Amino acid sequence: MDLFTAKDDRFAPLAERMRPRTISEYLGQGHLLGEGKLLRSLIESDRLTSLIFWGPPGSGKTTLARIIANATKSHFIFFSAIMSGIKEIREVVKEAEETLKYQGKRTILFVDEIHRFNKSQQDAFLPYVERGTFTMIGATTENPSFEVIAPLLSRCKVLVLNPLTDDEIGQILLNALQDSERGLGEFGLEASQEALEFMAGQAGGDARVALNTLETAARLTHSGTITLETAREAVQRKPLLYDKGGEEHYNVISAFIKSMRGSDPDAALYWLARMLESGEDPIFILRRMVVFASEDVGNADPRGLQMAVSALQAFQLVGMPEGRIILGQAVSYLATAPKSNASYLGINEALAEVRKSGALPVPMPIRNAPTSLMKGLGYGKGYRYPHDYQGAVVAQGYLPEQIADRRFYTPKESGYEKSIKERMEWIRGEREKS
Repeated sequence: MDLFTAKDDRFAPLAERMRPRTISEYLGQGHLLGEGKLLRSLIESDRLTSLIFWGPPGSGKTTLARIIANATKSHFIFFSAIMSGIKEIREVVKEAEETLKYQGKRTILFVDEIHRFNKSQQDAFLPYVERGTFTMIGATTENPSFEVIAPLLSRCKVLVLNPLTDDEIGQILLNALQDSERGLGEFGLEASQEALEFMAGQAGGDARVALNTLETAARLTHSGTITLETAREAVQRKPLLYDKGGEEHYNVISAFIKSMRGSDPDAALYWLARMLESGEDPIFILRRMVVFASEDVGNADPRGLQMAVSALQAFQLVGMPEGRIILGQAVSYLATAPKSNASYLGINEALAEVRKSGALPVPMPIRNAPTSLMKGLGYGKGYRYPHDYQGAVVAQGYLPEQIADRRFYTPKESGYEKSIKERMEWIRGEREKS
């Protein structure tokens, strides 16, 4: 009997077969399920409220919902946001009402990927959650603050599930190897410590990924022992957690920008590599770098913007994989460049002033006077042409009279901007003399 003929093809994959059935079998999430912790107390006291589990794939959201249903002896309904709509919600409500009426059992409605429901679909749950027709447990990999409507969010408690640790994943793999009822125990397989550690490390905190890898490795092994080489072959290439439209996308790009802003080229290059390896569009990264060069480097090093724009153009010429070198050069330059956000603050201050004071009149001396009529009205009268004066500096007002003393751009003591600050102080001194 071998691995391919031993079990009926109708049986579920190893990850599904090894799904924990009780709290004692469940590994991970000690902050929720440890002795005296919130979720464990709610389950043991049978005072469960509607919940939203927020956590990465494979952290045990669905499993935990099934365990809760079993522990509370509730009727369990699995409801997928991908496959269901308003019609199915009505059917679920009817089933929950009949189960309570005829069997005296409460219903736990598990809504998988609740973030995929639109606003009207989420609205449809509200009255039944409020009345207690069923206890809803929503599961999402996305930040519920953004993906779940406020009225529904206010009626549920959000519990954050963490990625499983490598040690927890390793124990799950060992359990699967030793379990003869649901796992691989009947085949007498073993795994080297290196293989277990490698598979656990490559899973990225996802128990499902780890068990799928173990199942593949078991099929590949011919010696009765899963070696490191077999584990490597089973893993192939691990897809990194990175949802281009979701929270992890924004988390990683935020870490990238903040690493450059903090002048840490090593961290900036790491986050760049994370994005590239996960399939992020390099042009998106380069556009963010162009913005960064102006916002965070600014006039402390005017070459920063030139570098970012040149990198964008160069990448468009050569593409990947060579384009990674261009990205690496530009990122390391921007991360180590002197920093100033004075220009960024300056334009924001100026915009705030315009919104506050409106369209103030342009001073007469600096108005355009292309016609004799406009000249006769005083347009351009009194304008002093700077090049006619020593150092091209002359006492002249360029702001509207009402805000003549306002200052928007305040250079800092960083890089080239220190020279700009000294020149501005000299210019102001020369104007006062004249």
